[in-house]
This record gives sequence, C-alpha cells and structure tokens, in this order.
Amino acid sequence: MFIFDAHLDLAMNALEWNRDLRWPIDEIRESEQALTDKPDRGLNTVCLPELRKGNIGLCVATQIARYVKKSSTLPGWNSPEQAWAQTQGQLAWYQSMEAAGEMIQIHNLQSLNDHLQNWENDSLNTPLGYILSLEGADSIVSVDHLEKSYEGGLRAIGPAHYGPGTYAHGTDSVGGIGVKGRALLKKIEELNLILDATHLCDLSFWETMKVYDGAVWASHNNCRSLVDHNRQFSDEQLKELISRKAVIGVALDAWMMVPHWVRGKSTPEAMGVSLEQMVDHIDHICQLAGNAKHVGVGTDLDGAFGKEQSPADLDTIADLQKVPQLLTKRGYTKEAIDDIMHQNFIEFLRRVWE
Repeated sequence: MFIFDAHLDLAMNALEWNRDLRWPIDEIRESEQALTDKPDRGLNTVCLPELRKGNIGLCVATQIARYVKKSSTLPGWNSPEQAWAQTQGQLAWYQSMEAAGEMIQIHNLQSLNDHLQNWENDSLNTPLGYILSLEGADSIVSVDHLEKSYEGGLRAIGPAHYGPGTYAHGTDSVGGIGVKGRALLKKIEELNLILDATHLCDLSFWETMKVYDGAVWASHNNCRSLVDHNRQFSDEQLKELISRKAVIGVALDAWMMVPHWVRGKSTPEAMGVSLEQMVDHIDHICQLAGNAKHVGVGTDLDGAFGKEQSPADLDTIADLQKVPQLLTKRGYTKEAIDDIMHQNFIEFLRRVWE
C-alpha cells in the first residue's frame, strides 16, 4: 500500500547525526557501532532505501532548529540567526538530494498530482516526494524570513516545539502566543501555509484557535486520553481539529504510545509497545470523528530516538506495511484503510492548494 508519512526529520538526521540516508539501513547502523554521543546510535529505522521498500513515496520532511535563551536548559542555538542558518543548511541538504535524483519537492497541486502519477507508474525510479515543513518557528527571525522560506518551498509550519518559544509555548511549558505569535499566524494565513498544531501547549493551542482561520493539521500527535501527558492532545482539542477539517498523524515514539514510559530505562519489549498501540490511537481519533477521515500516519521515526524507543515489532520504517492488516483485523474497510495510510493527507493538500 502507498503510505504518506506526515513527519520525518530527515535533514536533522543527515546533518546532526551525520547519516548518509542513501546508505542501506544495515550500513548506517554498522557505521555507528562505536559511537556513544546519542542514545539511538546504531538503532536508526529510517533511510531512503527503507522508505522506498515500504512504499512510503511521499512524506512531510522537516527543518528544525531551536533558539534558546541563556536561562534555558533545553539544547538549542544561542541566537535566532544561528537557528536560521541551521535550517538553511538543512534546506541545502534536501536540495542536494534533489540534485542527486533521490528526492523531489512537492509544493503545489500540480507537483503533487504529477508525483503521485509518476510513483504509481514507476515507483522504483521516481524520486521520493517530500513536502517541506518547519518544526518550531524560533528560526524565523522576521516576517521577511518566513516569506523567504515560502519561496524556498516551505508549506507547513509549527509555531512551537519544546519549551517556551518566540511565537508560542510548546511541550512542557505554559503560556500564550503573544503579539509575535499573532503576527506570525496572520502571515501564515496570508501565505496559505499549513499551520501544524503539534507541540502547542494547551493555552497556546486555544489562543491560536481563536485567531487563526487557515488550514491546520497535527502532523505527529497522539491521544491524551490514552497517554496522559501535555504532549498529547485532549479529546476536546482533537474535536476542535476535526471540526476544522484537520488530519492528525499518529506518532511512533514509544513514550507517546503507552503510559508510564521512563526514558532511558523502559524498553519496547518490557512495556509491550507494538504497532497495535498505534492502531489504538488511530481508532480513538476515528471514534471521536465518527469516521476515518481525520487521522493518518506521522511517525516521527528517528526523531532523536531509534529502535530503543519504537514499537518492538518495527525494525525499520518499511514495517508500516504491517499496519493495514492490523486495521483490517479491527474491522476497518479497504476504503478507510486507504484514507488512513495516505488519502486523508493527500486530500487535505489538494483542498488547501486548490
């Protein structure tokens, strides 16, 4: 089955983890066996060959660079300008993959339809499609920078990541969007960018919903009713997104899938984390919506974690092909499974880009 993944940090892996994502997965893992700088060394699940193997022909691929103030304990860059430069390096990597014939940027309705047709006709030789997104807006030094990003192909943006940001408060923080956040939202709407509500803290989320009328999705967000943490969305928040014709991508970071996960200590095997829990979150959103039109896949695989914090029955991202069968066992129809695995996000893009 064709799969659309709404959240992959490909450029971050290439530049900060120094992974050549054109290599086979085993070669990347082998090359990292002696490295200890990050907990997921030798445990990555994503590379371009595995995306192709899993028929994941289209994804939302990120730029990400957090600006942190001196008092912050979060990792990040010491100025917005440094963060901007990092995102531009990530953009250069995507462009280099395009030049190498490995990837192709999808940025409007024509390029979307052309890519889907090309992939259907010849998936072996068609470059992997990606839609450029910015996770956390701290690198947007000014409105002019957002316009420049749009010209470079940016089509989705999340105002916040972890902690307090320039434009909104994110995961594990409390606060609103402020004057700068409102101005950013106005520009996002003007450019017809997609607002990614993922990571917005509750207060910033609801303040955003009051003033923003444009397209919105949640690229990688699970259900708070199943895992009680501010990183997940409550049923009330999910219903708000559903009312706005949003699609919510379910993520595969283990601590977001099951309760009581302890980072650095828990293991997927001991906690019983599998793709079944992914289906639990998918099903919960479907029950809230009353249909299968508002949920999709947004794995966040290799988003600063690897197999040590992924479902136990997933060796690489290609194992997403197990999910349709799990959905079939839950009673989902072929049409509903198509919607979940790719069609909902594709139809969302077609509606926004028309």
